[in-house]
Amino acid sequence: MAATSLFPSSLILLILGQARAQTRPPAQPQAPPPASDACNGIFLSYSYSTGRRVPPILKSDPTRQAYRFESAFSILNNDLEDLKSWRVFVGFQHDEYLVSASNAVLADGNSIPGSVVNGTVFAGFPNPDLKTAIETAGDLTQMSARVELVGTQFGVAPPDAPMPTNISLVNDGWVCPKPTMQGNRTLQVCCTRDPKFKSNVTIDGEFLPRQNGDLTIIYDVTRTYESSYWAQVMIENHNPLGRLDNWQLSWDWMEDEFIFAMKGAYPSVVDTSDCVFGKQGQFYKDLDFSNALNCDRRPTIVDLPLEKTNDTTLGMIPFCCRNGTILPPAMDPSKSKSAFQLNVFKMPPNLNRSYLIPPQNWGIKGRLNPDYKCGPPVRVSPSQFPDPSGLLPDSAAMASWQVVCNITQAKGSSPRCCVSFSAYYNESIIPCQTCACGCPANTDRTCSSTAPALLLPSQALLVPFDNRSMLARAWADLHHFPVPNPLPCSDNCGVSLNWHLFTDFRGGWSARITIFNWDDFAFADWFTAVELDKAAPGFEAVYSFNGTTLEGVNNTIFMQGLPGLNYLVAETDAANPQKDPRVPGKQQSVISFTKKLTPGINIPAGDGFPSKVYFNGEECSLPKLLPTSNSDRLGSSVFLSFVLLVFLFMFMQQ
Repeated sequence: MAATSLFPSSLILLILGQARAQTRPPAQPQAPPPASDACNGIFLSYSYSTGRRVPPILKSDPTRQAYRFESAFSILNNDLEDLKSWRVFVGFQHDEYLVSASNAVLADGNSIPGSVVNGTVFAGFPNPDLKTAIETAGDLTQMSARVELVGTQFGVAPPDAPMPTNISLVNDGWVCPKPTMQGNRTLQVCCTRDPKFKSNVTIDGEFLPRQNGDLTIIYDVTRTYESSYWAQVMIENHNPLGRLDNWQLSWDWMEDEFIFAMKGAYPSVVDTSDCVFGKQGQFYKDLDFSNALNCDRRPTIVDLPLEKTNDTTLGMIPFCCRNGTILPPAMDPSKSKSAFQLNVFKMPPNLNRSYLIPPQNWGIKGRLNPDYKCGPPVRVSPSQFPDPSGLLPDSAAMASWQVVCNITQAKGSSPRCCVSFSAYYNESIIPCQTCACGCPANTDRTCSSTAPALLLPSQALLVPFDNRSMLARAWADLHHFPVPNPLPCSDNCGVSLNWHLFTDFRGGWSARITIFNWDDFAFADWFTAVELDKAAPGFEAVYSFNGTTLEGVNNTIFMQGLPGLNYLVAETDAANPQKDPRVPGKQQSVISFTKKLTPGINIPAGDGFPSKVYFNGEECSLPKLLPTSNSDRLGSSVFLSFVLLVFLFMFMQQ
């Protein structure tokens, strides 16, 4: 009976098993591995999330309609080595205006919010380095970074996605192919090491090597406490033609820090109201903010005057107190750097001796100097400070960062100095170009910003532009030159230079350079440089200036004032201000050349005119024309004289 009862139960189990097998859902295929798994390098991905239209509503011009966009890009290190100070280029192409970015800053020193037209480079912050999977056991939080972006773009309406043209890694030694689209909202690329790249520096395992640039800034933390630290900032010029006058240094505090005290420099504005009424005042309840200096998120620092050099309270810092002047190293190496110290107070949760973050988005500018673009601060090996007595060993900074700034020409920017040309063989001066240094808006009714500048007599160079109209018109009438209506606008340059071909003979030639200062301030320790593509090897001497050819700079002659004469005064009133126009500050010298080293040189044809001219490091605007020879006009005059003589001879014969 037991046997008969067992058979039905086993049969029932078999039937139930088959039924379950028939009703069990089919096995789902495994998800494909992420695209990053196939990348043995640096994997980049950009994804567009969402967007919507924002006011104002421009139905008449859809291409200028603004839309909010939210997107993100990620960077993943799948390489065998750490990626230090990562930098990623995103090729924005829809006039994007970036409002916020997490875990990154702009690598060109600009602040957010701001325009990122034509793309921009992001740098990691506060964690600029990405570790490898091997040393972190695949911990993505240490191997990767994700940057959330919010901004405004123009012309791309949802559901279309405003994607960038490109995304790539810009660190040295990496190659990124053209990125590929995944759907219509994701852009991906795998960057690999460039086999042709050879670095000439040895990379420390912990720090990146110090880089070269036109201008470098070192931010050294010298003393650190729980809630504050002391730092030294060293600005050093490396460009043979770079210079700063009355420099202004600025940066962004990223963690609500503020400046309590300084030596060797000072904030341009002393104001602590943001601290008193902000979170700093709530945390530091017992701190006397009347003794603090500045609480701006982006302070501007200026140098101290020379008389503060030995001031025990504000000075006594090596290379401080130069009134903001940083000269090229060729002029004076001791004056090619500037330094100061500052006491920085931190805010929670960063109250830790070892938690040190440098300010970001550095920028520096001068009065009439080149424009500089600064990169992000990069952690470098600690600076060494020699013991003043020379007996003890050097002391090291707690932490050091380097900021590299290079001279750049911003798109659409105007020069701040200009050049006029003249020659012994032509009576007319070819003046600076119209609006060479820019023109104010709405000038069409009073002057023309497009008409070429009128040729001038030589004496007009000493007259301010507003007083030249009568001379220019008279000169044009005398030589039958056309006169536009309205007259051309001014060059609007504070400094102008005249290059005059003085002589030309078989064995050599000479030129005369004159510098005019039309500004209300003087220039101490001024310099000028001219680039002569073909004539520079024949340079002999400058007679009223110090002059030399620059090593490492092709075909460039560097000139500066002699000791005691290196001061270019400002524009001043004439002897009779009610009658006579103002007089510019002026310096002048003759330069001689030999033709022995430049056979075949043709001075009147253009070889004697510079291709570039610099004043205090700023490249000046040059005329588009060269003075022409009067040989044709002279020939016509001789021919007319000959005809008159013939007629006179025939008349006398009759």
